[in-house]
Amino acid sequence: MGPGDHVCAVPVSDEQLWEISADFVAGGLSRNEQVCYFDDGTVDSVLGRLADDRVPVDQPLRTGQLEILPAARIRQLFRASLSEARKLMCARIDEAKARGYAGLRMTGQMSYGTTRPGLLDIVEFESELDELVRSRSVTALCLYDRVRYTDAQIERLCGLHGKELTPPTAYDDGLLRITRTGATSARLAGDIDHSNRPAVTRLLETTLDDALRSHSAPTDIELDLASLRFLDVAGAVALVQGAEGFPSTHRLVLRDVRPWIARVLDRCGAPFAAQLVLLEFSRPHEGAEAPPPTPGVAPDEDGPGRQCQDTVADTVGEGTAGTLREVR
Repeated sequence: MGPGDHVCAVPVSDEQLWEISADFVAGGLSRNEQVCYFDDGTVDSVLGRLADDRVPVDQPLRTGQLEILPAARIRQLFRASLSEARKLMCARIDEAKARGYAGLRMTGQMSYGTTRPGLLDIVEFESELDELVRSRSVTALCLYDRVRYTDAQIERLCGLHGKELTPPTAYDDGLLRITRTGATSARLAGDIDHSNRPAVTRLLETTLDDALRSHSAPTDIELDLASLRFLDVAGAVALVQGAEGFPSTHRLVLRDVRPWIARVLDRCGAPFAAQLVLLEFSRPHEGAEAPPPTPGVAPDEDGPGRQCQDTVADTVGEGTAGTLREVR
């Protein structure tokens, strides 16, 4: 998406909502655009997803490059007349340019506008926004999920946009979202429990099968767990047993594993799965790129590093930023 684009999206789950929003915000920050996020109670989850993606936001929040517009400001916008709302938005566009930003992008949910009879106000607002986006080179992503909007409202609002964003989804049950990130890699976000364990098993089986059939595919099957918040025993067993079924030529690499997720995996046999590798989550310092970790070495206050021991007691721990831990 770039200047002049006015796109909508209808997320099928909260995880997809956080995914789309964080990606849009990160894109604007990387382009030196000012990003305005209209918050209706979702901003904490979006900021959490940005942290998972290692997108530095502390400085943009301090400088105003990333501005969170609270619900009170959104209500004020909808209480204004259409001409007043246009003046407010034009002033914000001019301010962004005056401050030296490459442009302005806006996203978030403005469900407050749906509470008035007939949806008249938000429809008029979206029509006005569409004209401003095209004439003033703004980038706008409007989000309508089925929790805050009715099907009729969504259908009507989507009709006001030239495009609808539909990110590909490998699996999404509202609890766990699986997104393919490459031929032999995927991202798991949300919660894994007994209800979606079969989906995790199928993912491992199909991805490994694709890798074995290809002469050029990587030998590592990588799962990004940075946004995985919960893993029960059933899910942990599925991952460990899946790795145990890998041939010696391939490995299951679990990347960005949180400490509490690592503990569950350890207690379910991860240290004894020969083809399983765990890479712990590390969050880089703001404004600095984290140094690449060294396999099998953990930071140590008394020296540059120490070799990780192949014991459950040593590998569970509380997790240390920057640690890469290989479990044999």
